[in-house]
Amino acid sequence: MSEVLTLEAEARLTVGKGASRAMRRRGRVPAVIYGGNEPPLAIHIEEKHLVKRLETGHFMNSVVEIAVAGTVHRTLPRDVQFHVVTDRPIHADFFRIGTDSTVTVAIPVRFTNEAASPGLKRGGVLNIVRHEVELRVPAARIPDEILVDLAGFDIGASIHISAVRLPEGTRPVIERDFTIATIVAPSGLKSEEAAAGGEAGA
Repeated sequence: MSEVLTLEAEARLTVGKGASRAMRRRGRVPAVIYGGNEPPLAIHIEEKHLVKRLETGHFMNSVVEIAVAGTVHRTLPRDVQFHVVTDRPIHADFFRIGTDSTVTVAIPVRFTNEAASPGLKRGGVLNIVRHEVELRVPAARIPDEILVDLAGFDIGASIHISAVRLPEGTRPVIERDFTIATIVAPSGLKSEEAAAGGEAGA
């Protein structure tokens, strides 16, 4: 499961472009917490602390607990905007979630057991269709990744979401049995098959 990240924040007493620019000059990032049937809360966060969380690599699919004036808000990051030139974060949006909430998150896909795939052992190429999958998951049990076992798959195989063991209480947002990856023949083998087909037809 994804670890719970924490951030300290302060309430923004003034909003608007001028106030936001002034905060950024002080090394603070304007942000907002919204949702959960409560009014939006304008906040600002220490830039270096936000960058450190972003560098975990799983910030966008982690629960983030934000402490503001003694109150902890349990949230899920929804958007982080970056400066087009400096690539520094300039604004962040966080969505409030309850302990029993179900949330939609994009979870990275990782492939295992390449050595047990007959197709890959024969020189086949893993063609990844989806590097991440959107899932509906319990907010308290967001997985770090989805594991796809390649054992037994040969050249020409398509690996669908139905072949993946998902964590309990988790389901894909897309309801059809979509493809995650395929195992395709290497270009050399394709050329040999095409040549063989041409000779057979001659």
